[in-house]
Amino acid sequence: MPNVAGFVTRKFHFHVLIELALVVALGLYLLAAQHQVVGDSFVFTVAGAGLMALVTHWTLNTLRDGLEVIVLRAARARH
Repeated sequence: MPNVAGFVTRKFHFHVLIELALVVALGLYLLAAQHQVVGDSFVFTVAGAGLMALVTHWTLNTLRDGLEVIVLRAARARH
């Protein structure tokens, strides 16, 4: 069990770092998009939509990993 808990915790920390990088990239995209009209540049709009979808997907996966860490810690506390 300690190996599993350690692996899950490391995976969660790695996913949090990736999450932060994606949020920063999305913030930079939004700063660049301030003066863009939606649909004005199709490539720019598609890139933004793709980035937002990726951030959403990664956030949900990171939350799942966080719940795994909580469950493993709760199970360890019971025993």
